[in-house]
Formats: sequence, structure tokens, C-alpha cells
Amino acid sequence: MTPAFARLRDGLAALGQEQALRRRRILDGHQGVHVRLDGCDMLSFCSNDYLGLASHPDLVAAACRAVPEQGVGAGASHLLTGHQRAHHAFEQAFANLVGLPAALLFSTGYMANLGVVTALVDRHGVVYSDRLNHASLNDAALLSRAKVVRYPHGDLDALARLMQAPVRGQRLVMVDAVFSMDGDQANLPELLALCERHDAWLLVDDAHGFGVLGPQGRGSLAHFGLSSPRLVYMATLGKAAGVAGAIVAGDTLVVDWLVQKARTAIYTTASPGFLASVLLESLRLVSGADALRDNLRQRIAQLRQGLRADGWQLMDSATAIQPVVVGSNEAVLRLSSALEAQGILVPAIRPPTVPRGTARLRITLSAAHQASDIDRLLSALRPLRME
Repeated sequence: MTPAFARLRDGLAALGQEQALRRRRILDGHQGVHVRLDGCDMLSFCSNDYLGLASHPDLVAAACRAVPEQGVGAGASHLLTGHQRAHHAFEQAFANLVGLPAALLFSTGYMANLGVVTALVDRHGVVYSDRLNHASLNDAALLSRAKVVRYPHGDLDALARLMQAPVRGQRLVMVDAVFSMDGDQANLPELLALCERHDAWLLVDDAHGFGVLGPQGRGSLAHFGLSSPRLVYMATLGKAAGVAGAIVAGDTLVVDWLVQKARTAIYTTASPGFLASVLLESLRLVSGADALRDNLRQRIAQLRQGLRADGWQLMDSATAIQPVVVGSNEAVLRLSSALEAQGILVPAIRPPTVPRGTARLRITLSAAHQASDIDRLLSALRPLRME
């Protein structure tokens, strides 16, 4: 074995010793709160399908209608011949829904963040990033070659002090609207006020807020009632929207610039047009899903009340992401395995995804969960708390 291969072998062995080795599971059938995983029927608290739309019959029907008309592949980039009418219609419909002038479709949220950050700042600029931001934002900041300044999670006083320093180029503040591992929400009104004061862009990654928060599920900006040409709004479309992809909305000038400069939109084949047709139907469902959002809020309250009564360590989250902090990798893996043995799927989240010593069960809820599902989870967890 050569040194190159030995390094990989030793690295994998070290991950195994740290209880940090990950593996992929095989899902049979559709996504939902009841799934068949690795051949076993499971109650899942492991999906970002917050409204339960991933297998909605109206979305399946929309796909069946669109495929014969549009085929299954775009065949070219958006700037060549891959920009189908369905793509264009969805961009306009999304912009209208979230109340912003224009929007641009990307294949994934990761690609959207990479494209936006590298287009808006260069090596002369500064990117200000919350320490708990998603990996895609962190990677985007590094690729931009700008100076990257990370501030303590949610500490806007620290951010304000950092932004006092003079900057030669463009400033960009980027933040998760709902933090994916803690479930808490960013203080977007104060962040926007800082950006207004210092002539900075505010990139809001609303992967876990769109479809769930705000009137008609229009997301975190609507939740706070925010409007400004400085806002650059990114929403993923494979979570509450139930389909795939991501979209960035903002001022027309910003979107026109992204069309010219966002490399992850320019130098890639467009996503299939039929997905955009399905997403148009998804927007209709999302905007009319108040009953689903009400049910989701009820399940969140039920879960938190039960976990708190049983003495589990919760985090300050009012969202569908409900972490239960355990501490060590060994302990959280033991809990996750004990639940799985009872047919309940709750993932163990370990470093480096979360800080060392804060390994946790990450419970994610869906509007498709019933009160009985939450009762089953709480009943399974209760004796494990005493072990």
C-alpha cells in the first residue's frame, strides 16, 4: 500500500475510533414520516420534508404531465438552450410570492450560496459570517478570496464592532435564517439595520424557513416583515417545498448581476425543466398550507413540552428542528441505536458538524407527523433518559 492510500486508511480508522464514521442508508419507496430504510419499516424524525409534500399526489401528477412535454434533461446551460419556459415561469412566480423583484434558479442550495457570494465580493471585500452558518456559506466565503470575519453565534454587538473597521471593497453579511443544527433563528431585523448602516449586502440562507415561517409560508423575511434592496434571499426547494433545487431572489440589479457572474449558474447544465413545472405546483401548495403549518406548530409544542418534562436538554428553538443535546459521541450513538431498535429513526449528530462535546439527537418534525407519532417517540425516549 502506497503512502497515499495509507493516509486514507489511517484517516478512516481514526474516524472509526472517534465514533465519527458515517454511512449511507438505503431508502426504498417515497420520502415520508413512515419509511422503509435498509429493509426495515421506520417512523422517521430525520427528514427536512417539513410540510410532508415530497410525495404529495399533486406534485407527482405535475411531474407526470410535464415529462412528456419537456423530457427529463435540460441538455444545456441556462445561457445556451437549457432555460425552458417552466424555469422562467417559476422564477417569476417565486419572486412574486416572496415579494422581491426578481429571482434566479440554481440546481442546489450549495451551488446557490457559492454562486452568490463569489459574485458579490472579491479579494478586496470582507465577508462577515455567523460561526454556526452552514458549510456552504463558509466554503463560499473562502472561494470568494475575500477577507472572512466570523463572529460569535448571534452576537450582533460583536458584529457591529467588527464592521467599524474600514473596508476597501464590498461588504457582505451572510447568515442562516434558521440554523440547521440548533434550530434557532437569526435576528434579521438587526442584521439588516447593520447592513444599511455600513453599505453591506445581507445574504439570508432560508433553507429551513421557506415554506414554514411567515404568512403563506413566504419565509423568514416575511416572518419579520423585512423589505430592502440590500437583501439577497436564498431558499432551498428540497425541504418544505418538497422537490429539489434552490432559488435566489432580490433586487433586479442583483439578479441581473448574478446571471452574468454566478459561476455555479453559468457553467453547469440547467436542472430539468419538468422539475420547475413541479415547483410551480409546489408554490401553490405551500402558499395554501396554513393548516399544515398549524399542525407542525402543534407537534413542535407537544414534543418540547414532553421532552422538557422528562428532563432532556433542549435548545432555544421554536422551529421544526429540535435538537436534544447529549454530549459525547458514544452516548448519542447509543441513544440513536436504541431508538432505531424500536423502529424510530432519529439521527445522531456529531463533531465536526457540531462543536465537540455537544453531540445531539437532531429531531426534525413534519406537518405529516401525528400526535400519536410524538407520543411514541417520547415513550421510547423516557426510559433511555434514566440509563
